[in-house]
Amino acid sequence: MTRLSGGRPVRSRRSRARVVPLTQVPPKRLLIIFWILAAGLLGLIGRMAWLQLVQAPALEQRARQLQTQRTQPLGQRRPIVDRTGRLVAMDEKRFRLWAHPRYFNMPGDAPNAVRPVEDVAAVLADPLARPASELLEAMGTQASGIKLAEELAPETADRIGALGISGLDLEPYPQRVYPQASLFANVVGFLNVERQPQAGLEQSRDGDLARHEQTRYLRRGADGTPLPANLSPGAFYGDDLRLQLTLDSRLQQVAMTALAEQVTKWKAQKGAAIVMDATNGELLVLASTPTYDPNRYWDFPTGRFREWSVQDLYEPGSTFKPINLALALQDGAIEPTDRVNDVGQLTIGGWPIFNHDKRANGLVDFATVLQVSSNVGMVQAMSRLNDDAYWNWMQRLGINQRPDTDLPGAVAGQLKSKQQFTSQPIEPATTAFGQGFSLTPLKLVQLHAMLANGGKLISPHITRGFRSGDALAPAAAPSGQQLLKPEVTRTVLQWMESVVDLGSGKGVKTPGYRIGGKTGTAQKALNGIYLPGAKICSFVATLPIEDPRYVVFVVVDEPQGENAYGSTVAVPVAKQIIDALLVVERIAPSKPAELNKLLNS
Repeated sequence: MTRLSGGRPVRSRRSRARVVPLTQVPPKRLLIIFWILAAGLLGLIGRMAWLQLVQAPALEQRARQLQTQRTQPLGQRRPIVDRTGRLVAMDEKRFRLWAHPRYFNMPGDAPNAVRPVEDVAAVLADPLARPASELLEAMGTQASGIKLAEELAPETADRIGALGISGLDLEPYPQRVYPQASLFANVVGFLNVERQPQAGLEQSRDGDLARHEQTRYLRRGADGTPLPANLSPGAFYGDDLRLQLTLDSRLQQVAMTALAEQVTKWKAQKGAAIVMDATNGELLVLASTPTYDPNRYWDFPTGRFREWSVQDLYEPGSTFKPINLALALQDGAIEPTDRVNDVGQLTIGGWPIFNHDKRANGLVDFATVLQVSSNVGMVQAMSRLNDDAYWNWMQRLGINQRPDTDLPGAVAGQLKSKQQFTSQPIEPATTAFGQGFSLTPLKLVQLHAMLANGGKLISPHITRGFRSGDALAPAAAPSGQQLLKPEVTRTVLQWMESVVDLGSGKGVKTPGYRIGGKTGTAQKALNGIYLPGAKICSFVATLPIEDPRYVVFVVVDEPQGENAYGSTVAVPVAKQIIDALLVVERIAPSKPAELNKLLNS
């Protein structure tokens, strides 16, 4: 109600909406409304049918893509252990740290706030052990995807993760680590920065060492909860297999140390040592120097990445003489009681052959031939063996064949053709004292193992296979192809024992133990030409003689000095290895009374 200026109240008029009853609406308008509603409902039904029947597979696929997390394999590898279970190679988890400055946010900040780069650099300086200014400079280059650090240990990654900084991404990856450093580098090899195997067992057994991982697709709910129902059986399966070697890290360490000392003392090019179980072909030691650290392989010349005792050929010299005598005995060309007349020098096919000391030793038996390492005596002994039969024996021994071994890179030796060997008298003559043909140190050890095990040619190997968890694989069973009679090998071993008792192998004599051996000082040849003054000094031992089981071999390439011989250069290394072998393998004394007498004196 409103008052006029005179005070008289006047009733105001308000507009009111007029409600028309439905019965009064024109039928034509109702029909239009009906069809509009019907069309909308029909469109909705059609859209639902289109989504459910036509687009359903595509929409479902899109939803799965949004809900599914793809996990790539990390490329993990199985560990390698020695014969006692000590780790030789293993994968350790490492982390890369990525920074995305545009997303930096720290605990306590507003959800959408972006923390300054300077603040994050100051916080990261301590766990990364890097100056904040250096981190700030790195993060100032771009807004996202900056790699700040690599090879972070899990402990460091945990410290960074505990900071709770948004915009930092820790990417896990495996890194190959070699706990024994250079000790087994020549055998195991290494992985490069792309985790590609470059040498040794890492390369030759790559398919076995690589874990067979799968790319997994893990579905998650809206709240991030894993939904594993769609995973195939075994998707998360992981084995704990380890590749077990036959090598013993304790003996390997002794051999490496002794070798390095002698190579340095004699200013030699390199040296190698091998210890083999003659019953089954297992190698307990395969050492060479100089070597490298596979954890830092980039600091070393590439020439050190190969195991030369398996891949390089040399002329064995006098260490092959016991093998030759065994062949002559086996073929009946000589008898154990025979003698030869060592006149000091011979001429064969116009070529002079003489003893290393150019002395004549007169009428001597074969034990003495080995003791004094008579070249002339060996030529006379092997001349009784038919040249054709001699060459056939060399081939049966596999001189010119690659050894059957799991050692990576093993190569075949070199042997003259049968026509050349049988038509030129100088060839069988030089072969009699271990020159004119070539083989690897590994092959020579295999042949001496044949003498030790009663005439069986066994396959040398350095792996026992894969085992689960902490279990260790048992030693391989005795095996091999019988080539020589056991009585022949026993005779030759007795002659080799006399070399240690009375000849150039005295340096390895150990009270209470029977040891056989043979020294070698051979000329070094390069492309068929002997290098003036260049020598290869070696020594091979078998023990214990009464029950032969182990062959110990040492070779040193190009030692310098007038007094460089197998007895002075290689024997001292073999002595240290043998002393350790007796303890590690708990070899019982051959002569307890002699040992007790020494201990009580």
